[in-house]
Amino acid sequence: MRKATLVLLLPLFAACSTPEPPAVPPKLVRTLIVGAGDTANSGTGRSYSGEVRARIETTLGFRIAGKIVERRADVGQAVKPGQVLARLDPADATLQATQAEAQRALAAADLARTRDLKAKNFVSAAALDARETTLKAAEAQAQLSKNQASYTTLVADRAGVIGQVLAEPGQVVAVGQAVFRMAPDGDREIAIAIPEGEVAAFKPGQAAEVSFWSAGSAAKPLAGRLREVSPVADPVTRTFAARISLKDVDPLLPLGMTATVRFTGTAGGGKTIVVPLAAVFQQGDQPAVWKVVRSGTPEGGADATVTLRRITVAALTDGGAVVSEGLSGGEQIVAAGVNLLTAGEKVRIAAKAAGK
Repeated sequence: MRKATLVLLLPLFAACSTPEPPAVPPKLVRTLIVGAGDTANSGTGRSYSGEVRARIETTLGFRIAGKIVERRADVGQAVKPGQVLARLDPADATLQATQAEAQRALAAADLARTRDLKAKNFVSAAALDARETTLKAAEAQAQLSKNQASYTTLVADRAGVIGQVLAEPGQVVAVGQAVFRMAPDGDREIAIAIPEGEVAAFKPGQAAEVSFWSAGSAAKPLAGRLREVSPVADPVTRTFAARISLKDVDPLLPLGMTATVRFTGTAGGGKTIVVPLAAVFQQGDQPAVWKVVRSGTPEGGADATVTLRRITVAALTDGGAVVSEGLSGGEQIVAAGVNLLTAGEKVRIAAKAAGK
């Protein structure tokens, strides 16, 4: 009987002595330091190809319609103020000027006769006033026709370089139709095109470095500033035109030179933070990242907790998400696996943080 009782109690003792299952270790996460490596990018972290342009580019055309009979300027030619660029056939304008001058002479003769008759009281004062008014109108028309005749010659109004020829001899042009495109001497800028996925990260005043391919890699880059970004995308390329102004540059810098623009900071002087897309956790309509909170433990393999930090994403690019608000340099965030974490959860940090 005693033996049977012992046999029945043995399973109970065995059940009471079963060890508890081991605790689940904290998740192992990969992290990065904000402001280190690829997370501290200038602008969008890319370089852009552009070309040298004049800040102001003007189109030159005739102030009257006519047929071009002579062109004296070619592409790339430097011109001076008053230099003749092209001429129209002057025949029609000369005839109009001759006709207007004849009308003026007739009006002047009529006025002289009317004054003689008025002195003898043969005509009224109103008739004399009418002749004087007719003469003034004829003189104005004669001067206008003379000016029109001078407009058959197109001259440069300032010094510059001819960038494009848009009409040739034998072509009939309308009033104001562009014949030349000229870049006046003065400020030089770099024209670039920004993809629509990156334009939100750029603001006027942003610092840039400009280097020229013709100068070689050993040449010191020039300092520049983003002057403007077009608010409208090009209908063909779907890119936004931007201009970078140059500081202390030769005003006669050759136009059309190829340049490379690298942005070094934002308009406020700080750096734009770019984080991997895998590090962004979408909480409703608000993007966020998991910030790692430490308590003075060693970095390699140390335990820590995570807390959710809301951020503002200025743009999504191929290089990651451009963060404009919510993060500062030196903070540590989770770089991958953000959807598997919860607020306040303990994590283990990989020995080598991403982005270092």
